[in-house]
Amino acid sequence: MSDAATRLPLSDLRPKMQIDGVIKQVEVVGAIVDIGAERDGLLHLSQIGEGSVRNVRELLNEGQAIRVWIQRIEVEKGRIHLTSVEPPALAWHELSGGQVHQGEVVRIEKWGVFVDIGAERPGLVHISELSVGFVESPRDVVQKGDVVEVKILEVNRKKRQIDLSMKALMMPEEPEPISSMIDDDEDAGDLPTAMELAFRRAIERDDDDEGPRTAQKRGRDKRDRQRQDDIIRRTLEQSDQD
Repeated sequence: MSDAATRLPLSDLRPKMQIDGVIKQVEVVGAIVDIGAERDGLLHLSQIGEGSVRNVRELLNEGQAIRVWIQRIEVEKGRIHLTSVEPPALAWHELSGGQVHQGEVVRIEKWGVFVDIGAERPGLVHISELSVGFVESPRDVVQKGDVVEVKILEVNRKKRQIDLSMKALMMPEEPEPISSMIDDDEDAGDLPTAMELAFRRAIERDDDDEGPRTAQKRGRDKRDRQRQDDIIRRTLEQSDQD
């Protein structure tokens, strides 16, 4: 693309940087792309599109112009990994409890709304986190397409869920988020989300009224929590497809 004197050094490249390149070579496992840097980039077949790619030559040819993004850089090995799928503005490792973001309401359910904050998946604002007062219906507070300010309560990387709150930004003070006290991402994946904690507190209040829980009730509680997780998971998967 450019002569050696004008080629970008590896130190000038950053993850998520958008670059227009030219395909130099097509292989079974991907393609070599000239991106005008001191090293060519590697575009693996898994990063050519959002779907499954079996034959690289059906999509790419030598000399073809292509727009790519820097995925990661291995300075020691002199390797530049590329993707033709535009990365999200916020990667999972960039999200943490306590952050405040603006986002668009992209889906409304009777129990909450999903807000796109630029992450891989929309985050959920549970109906109890929409406002300080009682909310009968999420549509009483927001409509699809509204741009709102939200605070991250929890990030569950294992379940790929982001719990958000609008109410937290209306309160004068909030307790320190659980995720801010966790160093290990894997451990964080096993912790209950804010919604699960609220759900369990409701169960515990029932227990105080009815006495010690029986084995049968514990089984019902576990099934209820599993159903709750399944509903959230299916809704997020449907949102990905939409």
